[in-house]
Parts: sequence; structure tokens; C-alpha cells
Amino acid sequence: QVQLVESGGGLVQAGGSLRLSCAASGRTFSSYTMGWFRQAPGKEREFVSAISWTGAITDYADSVKGRFTISRDNAKNTVYLQMNSLKPEDTAVYYCAASPRVRATTDYGYNYWGQGTQVTVSS
Repeated sequence: QVQLVESGGGLVQAGGSLRLSCAASGRTFSSYTMGWFRQAPGKEREFVSAISWTGAITDYADSVKGRFTISRDNAKNTVYLQMNSLKPEDTAVYYCAASPRVRATTDYGYNYWGQGTQVTVSS
């Protein structure tokens, strides 16, 4: 069982930055691929980024490549999402998720989900 708690969301102007954190409980955090997803009002939840157990493999949605960076600290049971050059279209609730798969870029590959943190980017 893994419990996930996101933090770091907020209101930022376009072009600004935020760093999201996701703290995980459980001793097996380091064995999970961790992902970030987002859901904007009236839209489907979409994949943002994922990082493998060791951090050696990272994946990004095309819409965030070059602007967002995912990382993890297994000693702290925490995964991060550094978001730079934010745009109004990045406004969404951001969710952290854990997957037992080696690589997972769709939500059906994830077993555990956090409650989400709101990110709002003003123009």
C-alpha cells in the first residue's frame, strides 16, 4: 500500500515557476515508477511526466517537454515536478501516482493516486 500527498501548487503568473512535491508513505516507494498527471476543468486527465524506480528513465508529454523536470529522492520517499515557463494552459489539478510497472505513461498503469494539488497560471 502506498499513500501519496501532493504539495506545492498555487497561483503563478505566466512565465513563472512552481515545484510540486509528492510525499509517499510505505517502505517500497523506491520500487514504484512515479508519475504526474493533470486534469483541467472539463477535460480528461492527461499524462504529464513519469520517472522510473532508479530515476534512469523519464518520460514527458510533448506539451511540457523542455519546461518541466521530474525527479525523485528515494531516501525521502518524494518525487518532484519542477515546472518552469508556465503557461495559462498548464492550469489544472496535478496528481501524483505510483505504478508497479517499469514504465507507465497512461493512467491505467497506476495503482495509487494522491488527492491532487491545484496549479493556476494567470495570463
